[in-house]
Amino acid sequence: MEQIVDLGHAAVEVAERRTDWERRGLVVGHVTWRDEAAPWPQRLETDRSSVTEPDSIGILITGHGDAQLSVVLFRGGWADIDFIATIDDAGTLPTPDIDSARAFGDLLDRCVARAFGSQGSGRQSTP
Repeated sequence: MEQIVDLGHAAVEVAERRTDWERRGLVVGHVTWRDEAAPWPQRLETDRSSVTEPDSIGILITGHGDAQLSVVLFRGGWADIDFIATIDDAGTLPTPDIDSARAFGDLLDRCVARAFGSQGSGRQSTP
């Protein structure tokens, strides 16, 4: 798979937001890495150094009640995003092509706001 997005830089985008999310009461799981070079079924690793050829990273964020957001970013420039905001508001979020780690960070901001409302929104961006 061609690398469009640097997954290491994308993981930094998650790390830069973690404290803010946690301050808002969200529980942020570890970034997981999948190794394309690993035999099937490929395990998800939390230690980047255990992965030879990363092809995706994932993150699970949970909030009050049953609210949760699952994001998997693939190095080819797309993401799988599922959320549960309430029992009556859940699904898959559409995603544009992602061409950089910064675009992934912007996508995370929008998805967290969608899944958790004001509980997860409000990240202060720096220019």
